[in-house]
Amino acid sequence: MTYKLPKFTREEVLEMDHKYNVHSWSAQKALKNIIPVEKSEGIYFYDYNGKRYADMCSQLVNMNLGHGNQQIIDAIKEQAEQLCFIAPGQSVGIRAALAKKIVEHAPEGMSRVFFTNGGADSNENAIKMARQASGKQKVLSMYRSYHGATITAGNVSGDSRRFAAEIGGSAPGIVHFFGPFPYREEIEFESEEALTEYYLKMLRKQIIAEGHNNIAAIILETVIGANGVILPPKGYLAGIRALCDEYGIFMICDEVMAGFGRTGTWFAVDNWNVSPDMITFAKGVNSGYVQLGGIIMNEKVASHFDDVALQCGLTYQGHPLACASAYASIEYIEEHNILDNVQKVGKVLGECLEELAAKHACVGEVRYIGLFSAIDLVKNKETKEPIAEYAVDTTGNQKKVVAKCKELGFYTYGRDNCIQICPPLIITEEELREQMKVLDEVLTWADNEFCK
Repeated sequence: MTYKLPKFTREEVLEMDHKYNVHSWSAQKALKNIIPVEKSEGIYFYDYNGKRYADMCSQLVNMNLGHGNQQIIDAIKEQAEQLCFIAPGQSVGIRAALAKKIVEHAPEGMSRVFFTNGGADSNENAIKMARQASGKQKVLSMYRSYHGATITAGNVSGDSRRFAAEIGGSAPGIVHFFGPFPYREEIEFESEEALTEYYLKMLRKQIIAEGHNNIAAIILETVIGANGVILPPKGYLAGIRALCDEYGIFMICDEVMAGFGRTGTWFAVDNWNVSPDMITFAKGVNSGYVQLGGIIMNEKVASHFDDVALQCGLTYQGHPLACASAYASIEYIEEHNILDNVQKVGKVLGECLEELAAKHACVGEVRYIGLFSAIDLVKNKETKEPIAEYAVDTTGNQKKVVAKCKELGFYTYGRDNCIQICPPLIITEEELREQMKVLDEVLTWADNEFCK
């Protein structure tokens, strides 16, 4: 007899969820309007009442190939029939083949992969590797970044969530620096290049002040993701690469969100022709079908551990089911020209966002690359006053915008005064335009609600 999972009613789901589950980043009694999801397909998911939601943030910017991708599902099934789990110390064909495929798509100079369970694990272990390989302890990271919620990754993060990580214990040797954010810059620069030059000079000063012989790594999101899709200005990433080379510091690019096609290239660093020492990844590597993350490293990092024991390990790293889903996911990207679709539909997304920025008083700026975008919401375009203050908001204004989107079937999220528009990479132009009309309606409401 074939085993079947139990079925639940909407009421049973909500009752059990409320009674037994604890939700992240939330005061449990304050949770309202949780969607009881029954099924999903393509760029949509549905609640038990049949209401359809367009997944315009790919859940947590991870379901890049959408819901119900049969190729990925079949790969998981086939691998489960052959081998569900074996300890990481064994050799497994699908894990080895996946590492090879990832390296083949990685920037020049990348040579090996260390698998983890997710994004925070990837950053945590990349920092451990940098410290081991360099013999140094300090790590520099950028304000507004997010690298995960574990103790080290949380402390390395540059947004307010690091305060929660510090409750569990402050991680030693973490130093934050300010990176460029042109829209909210208080200094007027005559050009993008001048802005880049200024911030690289400031970073150099901080490296010297902290003692370059003490710094193991600089870690940064190639494109800042959850905190507003902030793109690096011209020359900035190359400048950090040069500083790292000059002072013997490892450069770690966090591409947990930006990797595997989100920006229209395999990795976001490809847009700026930079090859870091390590790239951390998760999310899009297999569209979230099974937990998986990892670190792609160059030979400078990898070769250190040829004769020195790597002091990193996780029971479920490179889980065979996760690797099978990732291998099928990458093949799907290759076979269905997903990168071309991201570039084509991403261009339409940019045009739609610019139209919304011109039309709506509440839109201060739109930022986008590929299908990776955010809207900076303001009360006043001239003063750039945000609808919600960074890290200290007590108004709940941004949450009201997100709730309005959800009410109209446009599912997204964001932080502070920004909302994300990061749909699955399989979205069509027609589907995108349909949903941007819904967003237009939400922003009209926000104009009347917040703008002075």
